[in-house]
Amino acid sequence: MNDPHSVNRRQFLGHSSAAIAGAAIAGTAAAPLLSSAAKAAESTPTAETLVGRLYETLSEKQRGDVCFDWDHHDPKRGLLRTFVANNWNITKHEINDDFYSDEQRDLIKQTFESIIHPDWHERYYQQLEDDAGGFGNEQSIAIFGTPGKGKFEMVMTGRHMTLRCDGDSTDHVAFGGPIFYGHAPEFNEGANHIDNVFWDQAIAANDLYKMLDGRQQKEALVAKTPREQNVHFRGHQGKRTGLPVSDMSADQQAHLQTVLQKLVEMYRQSDRDEVVKCLKSQGGLEACELSFYQDNDIGNDKVWDNWRLEGPAFVWHYRGAPHVHVWVNVADDPSVKTNS
Repeated sequence: MNDPHSVNRRQFLGHSSAAIAGAAIAGTAAAPLLSSAAKAAESTPTAETLVGRLYETLSEKQRGDVCFDWDHHDPKRGLLRTFVANNWNITKHEINDDFYSDEQRDLIKQTFESIIHPDWHERYYQQLEDDAGGFGNEQSIAIFGTPGKGKFEMVMTGRHMTLRCDGDSTDHVAFGGPIFYGHAPEFNEGANHIDNVFWDQAIAANDLYKMLDGRQQKEALVAKTPREQNVHFRGHQGKRTGLPVSDMSADQQAHLQTVLQKLVEMYRQSDRDEVVKCLKSQGGLEACELSFYQDNDIGNDKVWDNWRLEGPAFVWHYRGAPHVHVWVNVADDPSVKTNS
């Protein structure tokens, strides 16, 4: 790989896309190993396959409670399959309720583990233990459409979770729609956010802030954090705050790429690839701005707890005070309508 310091700005987009999708790149000498890995992957059911199996096990009564038409509208939440919140239940039955059989609960858990990268399973289960007492507690699911018969999507929600499995059924958007993740080992966390499984993302972003010169830092700093739920797309002409990535040097841009990698590393490869594709279609990282918010600086240590990476149709809003809430909305065009 080339020294990132030698990457000019025009080259950067190509290198950034390749970096996230880099798991697919290997030398020819590794071909036999890759062949074995490919065979193993083929034998492992996808999240979408697991949702199909789950759907087949549901009784008519169960389907009546947790299955909906693709375009089902809720009176309060609008297009239900695209709704996102930091703490909510999309249906009334918790995963660990007697409503589901042991087989069904196992299929739901397998689906969750298929969406989340294996390297992140332990950390995600820790988040669920801290925030809800374990997987399946205070969590619910819904299935939209019919698996195997056109578009379908499963949505999993709970405290600090809105997660989707759509198998590319939802056109033009990553993750099947807006998502949310968060963690609160303590509700009011200290400046070091001890035991928060997502805090290293903020550390990576703050390491980039330290690389900025005085003018850049001044432009990146914003006085007040916007409303965290406000992750609608502003488009190419919309007013956004912060430092344009196009004003960063090559080494700063390269570090921002590592931040982006850290943001998406918890998800399966197909979702990572979708983010790359969407970001590239709107101009890549160079079309984005990076903001650090001065209010709510826990400990007044100038390690910015709240920050946002935003482009025309890309929002990754990180709120670290009093604990971590992260809102994500990514599409390939700002005209795409999402329920955010």
